[in-house]
Amino acid sequence: LADRQILRWLKEPFSPWHMDEMWLVIAATNRREVNRQVFEEATRRRLFCNVVDDPELSSFVMPSIVDRSPLLVAISSAGQAPVLARLLREQLEALLPHHLGKLAEFAGRWRERVKARLPASARRGFWERLLGADRLGQALERCDDAAATRLAEQLLDEQASARRGEVVLVGAGPGDPGLLTLHALRHLQQADVVIYDRLVSKEVLALVRRDAHQLFVGKERSHHSVPQDEINQRLVEEARQGHKVVRLKGGDPFIFGRGGEELEALIGSGIGFQVIPGITAASGCSAYAGIPLTHRDHAQSVRFVSIHGKEGAIELNWRALCEPKQTLVFYMGLSLCPLISEQLQHAGMPANMPVALIERGTTPAQRVISGTLEQLPSLAEGVASPALIMVGSVVTLGQKLAWFGHSSPPINPAAAS
Repeated sequence: LADRQILRWLKEPFSPWHMDEMWLVIAATNRREVNRQVFEEATRRRLFCNVVDDPELSSFVMPSIVDRSPLLVAISSAGQAPVLARLLREQLEALLPHHLGKLAEFAGRWRERVKARLPASARRGFWERLLGADRLGQALERCDDAAATRLAEQLLDEQASARRGEVVLVGAGPGDPGLLTLHALRHLQQADVVIYDRLVSKEVLALVRRDAHQLFVGKERSHHSVPQDEINQRLVEEARQGHKVVRLKGGDPFIFGRGGEELEALIGSGIGFQVIPGITAASGCSAYAGIPLTHRDHAQSVRFVSIHGKEGAIELNWRALCEPKQTLVFYMGLSLCPLISEQLQHAGMPANMPVALIERGTTPAQRVISGTLEQLPSLAEGVASPALIMVGSVVTLGQKLAWFGHSSPPINPAAAS
């Protein structure tokens, strides 16, 4: 390289003047005192300096690079574990197709054309369809630019003529973002608009695409910050603007989530929709509390119960709820614990039937309070919403199977009385 004058080689001891008019310095001698001298002089001159294999004497580090130009992936351990960074690079080299560079170049050639044909709200959908199409990668891999162009033109025409968005009803689970399904995560990161409820945790919302518009509709018992009719109308309006709308609900949208009602409002509008189920609160909270919903020694069936109807409290078949060998899970029943306790006992359930309240289940703030059916009203005092009520002998297993969060010791009936 020196002979070809691609680089300048000064075969002489280090001198500070070597840094004149430079902005980046790399020291790679086998003498640490020389390397230190280089670093100190570079620091004095406020120049970037890297001393090879010596993070303490470096103001920047070299990442390991996966090169699919113009696409680059850099992995850095901040100089702490360069071998680990190289190992990760090797794994990514095997995972990332070699045609990614061609894919990026092809997209670059089409950017201005896409901008001219599509409004900003429709471009993301086009690029996701195009760059995710296996046919495009295959065409570029075999250098068939004509086939790649035909595919891009077809998808662009479809996107330009469609101009109608869709609504995706997504279950966010009970709180722990790790319980989201892969489909739910993908749609959160593709959404243009996210309409969410009070029960969706901030950790889940943090996974939403950064530039998506987030709309809080904050539904709570006896207080709806946005009426249901307005929520339904907003879904239609946003989708008609060509947006991908994610309606994000805590738990599962089809279990006491009014998801069916919202989809009914879309029927006849011409708006496409799909449903991504989530882990319902009963399943997630009971698992994190160590309380099985069913168990061969305790319960052969489970019932999910809501006392709230369209016009308030509803009448339940309390006697059927007292059948043996079953687990009851009450949703949104925290304020009605006295009614639940009274009616179940009146229908024949023993006063000493084990119960548990699971507060903020699956989150770091989870708390499990256990006791008996007759104690349920007093157990509920000081419990914050959201909370789930479980009734059945399976509750007793929570004391030995609990693995997550904090469980309060069961209340002694004699002491309580």
